[in-house]
Amino acid sequence: MTKLSMILLKNKPIVDHQLSTSILSKMALLARKAPALLPAPTTSTMKHMIYDETHFAMQNSLSKMIKEKINPNVSQWEKSGRYPAHYIFKMMGQLGVFAVNKPEEFGGTGRDFSMSIAVAEQIGSIDCGSIPMSVMVQTEMSTPALAQFGSDFLRNRFLRPSLNGDLVSSIAVSEPHAGSDVSAIRTHARRFGTDLIINGSKMWITNGDQADWACVLVNTSNEKNLHKNKSLVCIPLDSPGVHRSSPLDKLGMRSSDTVQLFFEDVRVPASFIIGEEGRGFSYQMKQFNDERLVTVAVGLLPLQNCINKTIEYARERSIFGKTLLDQQYVQFRLAELEAELEATRSLLYRTVMARCQDEDVSMLTAMSKLKIGRLARKVTDSCLQIWGGAGYLNDNGISRAFRDFRIFSIGAGCDEVMMQIIHKTQSKRQQKTI
Repeated sequence: MTKLSMILLKNKPIVDHQLSTSILSKMALLARKAPALLPAPTTSTMKHMIYDETHFAMQNSLSKMIKEKINPNVSQWEKSGRYPAHYIFKMMGQLGVFAVNKPEEFGGTGRDFSMSIAVAEQIGSIDCGSIPMSVMVQTEMSTPALAQFGSDFLRNRFLRPSLNGDLVSSIAVSEPHAGSDVSAIRTHARRFGTDLIINGSKMWITNGDQADWACVLVNTSNEKNLHKNKSLVCIPLDSPGVHRSSPLDKLGMRSSDTVQLFFEDVRVPASFIIGEEGRGFSYQMKQFNDERLVTVAVGLLPLQNCINKTIEYARERSIFGKTLLDQQYVQFRLAELEAELEATRSLLYRTVMARCQDEDVSMLTAMSKLKIGRLARKVTDSCLQIWGGAGYLNDNGISRAFRDFRIFSIGAGCDEVMMQIIHKTQSKRQQKTI
């Protein structure tokens, strides 16, 4: 049992249902007095659970760039359905966004995973979900396995320029018939001398229209065990035989280019396989864990902003002689949302602490991802309801959040898969006690 678990058990809460209304009333009062924005991390006198001065310095630099270079253009990019990925990625690369937890010998900074979470949190201050998702593809989806298991040749060829922001990458795992069930993919590679000949297609590929290369999961053998017949392969997307569909028309994440990729006798060197051939499934599962955690981190600030903006609106909006914020139902709803968001943040930090100590965090990661997915739906729907007709307009940030963050319950493993992972861990635990 970890020290943290012992502390939590020693101080387990006493449930008193008679106090619940009183507690909600106090939280609602705090909500009424809440400022429009939370204080910057550097203004806090309390020691942060996982961040130190270097994390806050990175967040402050990133915040300045987002305010000056990105947010003023977000509405235009959302309307056009595309943002300039190479321009933004180069700025991000110069700031060190892609390098924070990657090997120093290939251009990284060698920091632990907590810095990735700090970056992801601040990336969430971008005024849409599209660009944060696109950036996180490069930080924690297409590059972790390459950084950890790739040959020096591959890391110099693909990782180093990606960390610098000179290349844009994609992660290509899902297929039209294989989303959550990764083992069911059909894209395959056959040996031809020292090369691989790849055929198949990949679906819902973020950055797919602008990416220079993709980390692609393919079947590389006839091994019957579907967890041992797959490999991750780096594929330059200007290779002959690579075709891209027109950008897909999505509910949300509108300025992120998403396409279907087709591979028709695409020929790449077998040396472009990441790590050991046949280990691609296990490598991808590790990448999924990091993807899920940064998804949680990215969601914290925008959901907090939804709550804050709704408090502002409800304070000014009058109905039946009172403001919306005077209505007890509105107070209690906002108080409940704030409590759940803080609980999700704490669960994320606990998970990151355990991961940085090399503990198995599969169950905690699934819990965190499940919570942010469910909470994103609850916060955006509840806040939009309070805004009413004003929140239904496309140019309202609440409306955009409602569209964008619905994907949190689908992408990186849907809610149902997260619950399967949690239950499997539960079952193993119970079997040990029998």
